[in-house]
Amino acid sequence: MYDALPLHSAEPKPLKSSGLGRPLPKRLVADAKHLAKLLGVGLRTVRTWNSAGKLPTPIRIGGRVVWRMKEIRAWLAAGAPDRETWAAMCEARK
Repeated sequence: MYDALPLHSAEPKPLKSSGLGRPLPKRLVADAKHLAKLLGVGLRTVRTWNSAGKLPTPIRIGGRVVWRMKEIRAWLAAGAPDRETWAAMCEARK
């Protein structure tokens, strides 16, 4: 069943090296493909969940639809509520 959120989280991969002896910075945003990997689901599932309002509201940068990684981490820590509940939770914190 694809309308349920995953019960497991993907383990974070170690930071890659920039070739200059220092690690690359963490991602600030994730597109649908990266978010699918992070959540352990398929790309189509991410798009379905987004259309159904089960993910936080994405932002547009140029023509790309992306999610803020900081918000995704906070959303997962809060139990992955639907978009409406998440927006209310964020508003209550302000």
